[in-house]
Amino acid sequence: MPPPRLALLILLAFPAASPADDGFERDVRPVLVNRCLGCHAGEKPKGELRLDTREGVLRVIDLKTPEKSRLLEAVRHAGDLKMPAAKLPDREIAALEAWVKRGAPWPDMLKLAPPDAIQKAAAAHWAFRPVARPAGDSIDFFVSKKLGDNGLSLSPRADKLTLVRRATLDLHGLPPTPAEIDAFVKDDAPDAYEQLLDRLLASPRYGERWGRHWLDVARYADNKGYVFFEDKNYPWAFTYRDYVIGALNRDVPFDRFVTEQLAADQLPDAGAHSRAALGFLTVGGHFMNNTHDVIDDRIDVVTRGLMGLTVTCARCHDHKFDPIPAADYYSLYGVFRSSHEPTVPPLWTANSGERLFRQAELHFHEKRLVGFVTDKHRDLVTGARQRVAEYLLAAHAARNQPPADDFMLLADRGDLNPTMITRWRQYLDDARKRRDPVWVHWHVYADAREAEFGTRKVEGGNRLVRSLFVTPPKSMKDVAERYARLLSRVNTTEPQHDPALEELRDVLYGATSPADAPLSLDWGFLSLFPDRATQAEYQALLKAVESCAAKGPPRAMVLVDSPRPVEPRVLDRGHPGRPAEGVPRQFPKIANPDRKPFTRGSGRLELAREIVSKSNPLTARVFVNRVWMHHFGKPLVNTPGDFGLRSDPPTHPELLDWLAADFMEGWRVKRLHKLIMVSGVYTQSSLDRDAGLKADPENRLLWKQNRRRLDFESLHDSLLAVSGQLDLTPGGPPVSMFGKRRAVYGYVDRLEFPSLLTTFDVPNPAASTPERTSTTVAPQALFLMNGPFARAAAKRLAAGMQTIRDPGDRLAAIFRTVFGRAPTADERELSLRFVGKVEDRWADLVHGLLMANEFAFAD
Repeated sequence: MPPPRLALLILLAFPAASPADDGFERDVRPVLVNRCLGCHAGEKPKGELRLDTREGVLRVIDLKTPEKSRLLEAVRHAGDLKMPAAKLPDREIAALEAWVKRGAPWPDMLKLAPPDAIQKAAAAHWAFRPVARPAGDSIDFFVSKKLGDNGLSLSPRADKLTLVRRATLDLHGLPPTPAEIDAFVKDDAPDAYEQLLDRLLASPRYGERWGRHWLDVARYADNKGYVFFEDKNYPWAFTYRDYVIGALNRDVPFDRFVTEQLAADQLPDAGAHSRAALGFLTVGGHFMNNTHDVIDDRIDVVTRGLMGLTVTCARCHDHKFDPIPAADYYSLYGVFRSSHEPTVPPLWTANSGERLFRQAELHFHEKRLVGFVTDKHRDLVTGARQRVAEYLLAAHAARNQPPADDFMLLADRGDLNPTMITRWRQYLDDARKRRDPVWVHWHVYADAREAEFGTRKVEGGNRLVRSLFVTPPKSMKDVAERYARLLSRVNTTEPQHDPALEELRDVLYGATSPADAPLSLDWGFLSLFPDRATQAEYQALLKAVESCAAKGPPRAMVLVDSPRPVEPRVLDRGHPGRPAEGVPRQFPKIANPDRKPFTRGSGRLELAREIVSKSNPLTARVFVNRVWMHHFGKPLVNTPGDFGLRSDPPTHPELLDWLAADFMEGWRVKRLHKLIMVSGVYTQSSLDRDAGLKADPENRLLWKQNRRRLDFESLHDSLLAVSGQLDLTPGGPPVSMFGKRRAVYGYVDRLEFPSLLTTFDVPNPAASTPERTSTTVAPQALFLMNGPFARAAAKRLAAGMQTIRDPGDRLAAIFRTVFGRAPTADERELSLRFVGKVEDRWADLVHGLLMANEFAFAD
């Protein structure tokens, strides 16, 4: 068993596959799909052998004696049958061998699809076709047409009390006050309802309500999650939350809203306050500071959060269901690997003053940290150039190892840096592919047994290297030492006039030099230096900077481009120690077949512009679908986070495209709200009708409005509002979730997410959440019945009504505050009988009303 430190490094570098799939998805499926199904699937499989089902595979494997399996003999090219014609790489053969020995586990009911099957399906898929505005002039046109085709019609318009409560809860997450209800009910103007919507959309409460919806997508939290010994908190996450609320209140066009969240640092007209938008990328978890997992999370929030594409499924292999190859994943990986979080983020606002002594202290700690990182990086690069023989031998020893064993070998190489060994090994692999003249001799001897060295003839190669091997070497150590002696002659930054010397100097100083590891000033530094002592010292210095900065004014959690963009490579099976072919930084092809590689820095700004391009078929569709979902309780596409081939088709495809096309004309979110909310579909009654229940019991055709339960934040804020306790102070650092502020300002703990919030379906911010689940479980009612929060609200409301001496008038005031209406005769009689002459019973009565469905639901 490896020592604890080494075991930890292995865990960080190579996340384990799910035990449920036995390695099938990661290691076996890609081989079968990419190497076999071109011939052995479809209507007429070659040799009548199908390899797309387990039943077909069982015809060519022997579970009792796996070594005798025809499948393994064929892929080994060990007998007469050699399949495929070009022999598989050793690691793919090894994966099939291990899988057959495990009994060839296969997911239930799975039938593999040939590679071209996905492409054919994608070409016809509704979500990947361009958005075209269909003929029609309103939401009601499309819904009524479909209702008519099914013998149904819209329900009557809801009464004014229902409308004002529905609209206010939708846009503000708060119930209307009695005065607001009276003003609307008594307003007989033809445009009274539109004026109500305009007033609600102009209020700061709107941004707080809809900002919370967006924060679900952005997986917002106020801390990093599990990060070992460093401070878990994000002291300035709230600057991103306040940016979102402010941008929605200002009705920032959605295309600008998205662009700022991906690349505000690259927009010349983005002020200091707008830089906080980059929290969209940086408020995610830090995953024990595993660089690869952090980048994976950022790819997910961008692709699934903004476009409904599950791109992160292609981290270890091509996507199983959608036309997203691993190459597209690593193209985006390169974008985010080319960006980093600065050691000291910029001030949040331009006028954020900072005392001189605080600036000096912060500069001192930052200088120490930067100096430490720079010195370590210099030592790493210098060592890679001075210890060439050792790194060459270590890379040679690891050349054919599977990933886990490879890392074990790397970690056992004394004080050599594991990351640098991997870089040398990849460099040698690339040199072989391009037939680099410097390394012709190395590869000839690396492929031979040492006993054969004397018989090896080497043609060509670099003139100076060739002179080293006039006499044959005795061992690979001898080969490595000869190269090291020669390279030591050109360990200089000065260009050489002799082309042969310049070829050698390029090994140590060229653009592809393994020694030239990129300098990382953020937590990505840890991936270069996995030893415990270096990490501990780095974390101590970083903590000093963070602690000092946290005492000053707020800062924006930004991302900035690294000095030198990363040229990404596909990581074979997702393993960092197995870089394969290089790929450009570019957009997923499925969203833009005419894509071009990004050329401006990391490519984040180009990525943002691709996402909000009007030719992108996904972004507008995804967003209008989510807005619709929050207004109706159900989306038009029932899989709001997945618009891929396995998504549900839209219930009203023409309506979805009409809304998306209309939205892209100006990208105005408030206009989209109003367009939806003035429709007859939105304003209709939520009451059941026999004809509708019989023809469409799930209301997929929208013959009525859906009755919706308030989510946790709306229920929390409504209890505070009706009891007169709600503090409407906007923004600022997070507060206790059960104080007097709105829930959107409550502290969100990613590390120890409260079980109470889970009970009320608030999503854990571990990942982007496009849609909340909706459950009705006993603990919800028990919290409201027995918890102190609802009880305190009931007591406060009852106490506030004590000045009304007449019991009937007091009851009427309570009903108007809680439900927005007067009690019925039966409610009046029962309530007054319950209260009697016992003053304390008023709080009990109010508590019961606050638990009623009429308060907790929007009609």
